[in-house]
Amino acid sequence: MNLVAEFAGWLTEFLPADYYERYREYRWDLGLRRDYQRALFEAGWLQPTWPREHGGRSLGLREAMEIRLEAAVRSAPKLPNIAGPNVAAPGIRQFGTPEQIDRLLVPLLRGDEWWALGMSEPEAGSDFAGLRTRAERDGDTFRVNGHKIWTTQAHESRWCTLYARTDPAAPKHRGISCLLLDLQSPGVTINPIRMSSISDETFCEVFLDDVEVPVANLLGPLHGGWQVALASLQHERQMIWIMNWVEIHRGLTTIKGSDDTFAELGSLLADAAALRATGYRVLHDELAARPSPQADILKLLGSTTLQRVWELSAAAAGPQSLADPDLLFERQDALAATIYGGTSEIQRNIIAERVLGLPKG
Repeated sequence: MNLVAEFAGWLTEFLPADYYERYREYRWDLGLRRDYQRALFEAGWLQPTWPREHGGRSLGLREAMEIRLEAAVRSAPKLPNIAGPNVAAPGIRQFGTPEQIDRLLVPLLRGDEWWALGMSEPEAGSDFAGLRTRAERDGDTFRVNGHKIWTTQAHESRWCTLYARTDPAAPKHRGISCLLLDLQSPGVTINPIRMSSISDETFCEVFLDDVEVPVANLLGPLHGGWQVALASLQHERQMIWIMNWVEIHRGLTTIKGSDDTFAELGSLLADAAALRATGYRVLHDELAARPSPQADILKLLGSTTLQRVWELSAAAAGPQSLADPDLLFERQDALAATIYGGTSEIQRNIIAERVLGLPKG
């Protein structure tokens, strides 16, 4: 039996017998999703390229992607705290000290402790290098002051990978450090942000007032937070394009073809095929250990195509779309696609500068 078939059989055994008939209910079932993450970890499917003790099977990148695609195509339960296993965990595993890995990694991977990402700030938006939160060394601690925003699930998380400026005199990219922040620390105030749509991934504001973080909680080198962030977000980019590709195909199945929709539907089908092909090209470059300019295009193409799919679905449904709560949710949820993981404006700037070689404006 090949690995994808083995995973598919394991998933079938795990899922409730009526999972697909009651998918609209199960997609919000937090208990099922928690059990799914724990079972993935124990079976070695959570991070397939990692060793068994870290929720994997030491597989290659190609095999791991095929397994992730199979899970996505089968509409496997969504992990309850995506930022933990897919962004925080890779950073901790790559840059953490033995003590940090031993204390934090397994509870994170099992889903026993949730994680948030302390990156965006009100004054900086998606300009990560423009962050202003300060962390000043005071003996064996950093004293942190600042304000983070769009910090998903911070109110339900125990930990946060907090990025702060530790060298104000250094160029923007070089004076940032990553700290492992216990969100139960004195001086941390978390306020959920009211959402316009139904979601269990609530945005939050996090205020930091003289918060003390042990120097032992520095992740990676001092002033080396930029490298930690780039390495961590690389894993998020892979997750996002696969998620978008599957959601695009799911949305396309809801569209009833007509003379008014055929042209746009054909364009979307072509973009979906291009998205998957580009994902494989990025994987091919990664296996060959060479730079992949296509990686910067994946996020932008996937996000904009997903939004177009659900807008076309609503247009094809006509006035009935206004009375369909599921379609309304899908349209609202797709709006976030061009924001999370880096806004489309930032992605276009990256493509212009790094891929096309255009000068900065």
